[in-house]
Amino acid sequence: MSDSQPQNLAQNPAQQHPRKTPEQLRSARWFGPDDLRSFGHRSRFRQMGYAPEEWQGRPLIAIVNTWSDINPCHAHFKHRVEDVRRGILMAGGLPIELPAISVSENFVKPTTMLYRNMLAMETEELLRSHPVDGAILMGGCDKSTPGLLMGATSAGLPFIYVPAGPMLRGNWQGKILGSGSDGWKYWDERRAGNLSETDWNAIEAGIARSYGTCMTMGTAATMMAIAESIGVTLPGASSIPAADSSHIRMCSDAGRRVVEMVWEDLTPNRIQSQAAFKNAIAVAMAMGCSTNAIIHLIAMARRAGCAIGLEDFETASRQVPVIANIRPSGEQYLMEDFFYAGGLPALMQNITGHLDLSALTVTGRTLGENIAGARVFNDDVIRSTDNPLYREGALAVLKGNLAPDGCVIKPSACAPKFLKHRGPALVFDNYPAMKQAVDDENLDVTEDHVLILRNAGPLGGPGMPEWGMLPIPKKLLKQGVRDMVRLSDARMSGTSYGACILHVAPESYIGGPLALVQNGDMIELDVDGRSIHLDVPDDELARRRAAWTAPQPRYERGYGWMFSRHIKQADQGCDFDFLETGFGAPVPEPDIF
Repeated sequence: MSDSQPQNLAQNPAQQHPRKTPEQLRSARWFGPDDLRSFGHRSRFRQMGYAPEEWQGRPLIAIVNTWSDINPCHAHFKHRVEDVRRGILMAGGLPIELPAISVSENFVKPTTMLYRNMLAMETEELLRSHPVDGAILMGGCDKSTPGLLMGATSAGLPFIYVPAGPMLRGNWQGKILGSGSDGWKYWDERRAGNLSETDWNAIEAGIARSYGTCMTMGTAATMMAIAESIGVTLPGASSIPAADSSHIRMCSDAGRRVVEMVWEDLTPNRIQSQAAFKNAIAVAMAMGCSTNAIIHLIAMARRAGCAIGLEDFETASRQVPVIANIRPSGEQYLMEDFFYAGGLPALMQNITGHLDLSALTVTGRTLGENIAGARVFNDDVIRSTDNPLYREGALAVLKGNLAPDGCVIKPSACAPKFLKHRGPALVFDNYPAMKQAVDDENLDVTEDHVLILRNAGPLGGPGMPEWGMLPIPKKLLKQGVRDMVRLSDARMSGTSYGACILHVAPESYIGGPLALVQNGDMIELDVDGRSIHLDVPDDELARRRAAWTAPQPRYERGYGWMFSRHIKQADQGCDFDFLETGFGAPVPEPDIF
């Protein structure tokens, strides 16, 4: 950003790479040759009112904008795109806005995860097929960050990610409200009969007061921070509230900087290294991240040709403590407070021992140079590693006969008594059946039961919806119960909390062990031992497997049909198999004839 971004690039590591000349610009293939096809390109640019002086010898910068009328997280992008344009023009580039699917978390059904890879495909092909030299990616709402980054990484052009930023704190009767987290909390009170309709309506009006993403440490905040820690945003960009004037300046700064990145040929493969993704995992753990970070980071890393897997998260979870005191892992603060406390650069400064500070970033400088001098201004919001919120990382990876390929829990956001638990299963095969049962006050259930929802994974959901924070049965809510062990092959919102075991792989829909569980089976959970066990003899499981029949396909045509045939499992990042870097040879530049 303008007050911290290096201006003198004489010692810039990126300048060790030969600078491009105007003739070497990718867009020059469209406009430079003296032939009929380039004549057509130039004449059509003139048709849009551009003079040759506006494109000749200048980098053309795509602005991939995920604004839409029905995405409140990106509502300000309609105006912020003009700030990005301003920066690009100031630096001598020509901005070209390319709209992309908005993947609005609030409204897209059955789940935006069904469309993350569609956004990735769209982004990759937008950049490859158009005469552009670099890109600004405008995202923030949960799946938009990984979708944009996956696509742009595969396209391979220089880019900067511009995060939408969190909304302002919510407010109700003088109480601070956190989006998502307090929605779940007060809905439980409503179901228990402790909250009036008047109060519920007032919470509805006060929980989301401005444009921007969830201001809790949900998936949006997590993925924006991960983007910064990988090195693809400007320093400090991920923490700026959407409504803050600093966000406007950041957008303009990004526009200026990406033009220089084109001349430096600072491409994603020079930034997104194994070290960069290891940095992202460490930062995610320290932030008290969303469980969704695992799926998205694995997919993003594989696009960059980096071998990141569940074992990397497990290693980091044993080493990096949670030091961001932000809901839902924390109890008091929100992302606005995190920004005032110093933001992500300050948090990274507190965990430098867990970071590779030599990793290159979009500034052309290293991560260490970017965060040099960052300070913490409130050490209750951003703790030291000596005074953490939680002494291990935010997430834990469990394995056992119920999840041979792994599953995930967020121990920093659940009741400690459930970190080691044994209880009988109460199984539901679909969400409607589960929803009906938990509202039945005669349901035969206790706090010790393990609620199970299956057929909610990548194929079964379809799209692995955020159903994993199963509602506490109303009968137990009225007894004062607010947490219990819940198990599924679904995901859950990063704003959710509780003893929820998620991402069970392989999923039940394809015959994973979760498909074989029956009511009353005993399930043993040991978070410290990283184990999840179904206490049923092997011969009985074999008998059940022989009797199991595969469900009917979810789709018989369209995008869902393609999704079903190519989606990978949760432990592999849920990308399409044919989009991963290792699937085949790189896609060449388009022919121009």
